[in-house]
Amino acid sequence: MRIIAGKGRSLPLKTIEGIDTRPTTDRIKETLFNMLQYEIADCRFLDLFAGSGQIGLEAVSRGAKEAVFVESGKKAAACIQDNINFTKFNDQCRLLQMDVMAAIRSLEGKGAFQIIFMDPPYNKQLENKVLEFLKDSCILDNDTLIIVEASLETDFSFTLNLGYEIIKEKIYKTNKHIFLKKLGE
Repeated sequence: MRIIAGKGRSLPLKTIEGIDTRPTTDRIKETLFNMLQYEIADCRFLDLFAGSGQIGLEAVSRGAKEAVFVESGKKAAACIQDNINFTKFNDQCRLLQMDVMAAIRSLEGKGAFQIIFMDPPYNKQLENKVLEFLKDSCILDNDTLIIVEASLETDFSFTLNLGYEIIKEKIYKTNKHIFLKKLGE
């Protein structure tokens, strides 16, 4: 696993052993960031269920102004901090080792993020809970792009009832990315 492009290009990243995390493959990560290439510069990037932190670090490497990583697992949080230190992106990165809902509450009143990425454990409906919690949060506005990495089986028909529209869906062999925005007022 490595950073693909930008100022940290080719830097290797640590990942955690075991089945609790599923690092996004380089090919899928490259596809995702090719789709985001015009959104990343100077953005505030929130990486929920951050795992090793590779998605947020890729965003910073490609020009994001700031990345906030949220990870409740102790080993995963230590891995993220090691990766932040190794890449020397400390000034642009902040790690919140806590539950996602607690982290969102702690970020309230500190400005909106332009991109929120989440990769929750598959098939546990955590994306439903987080999107429901986010819908009234001030950490996103009408321009915030939310990207959810999910299993192919995950149904996102509930998002319209929460006030989101699916603006893009990218399906891979093993998973998919759903791109959402709040419905215009």
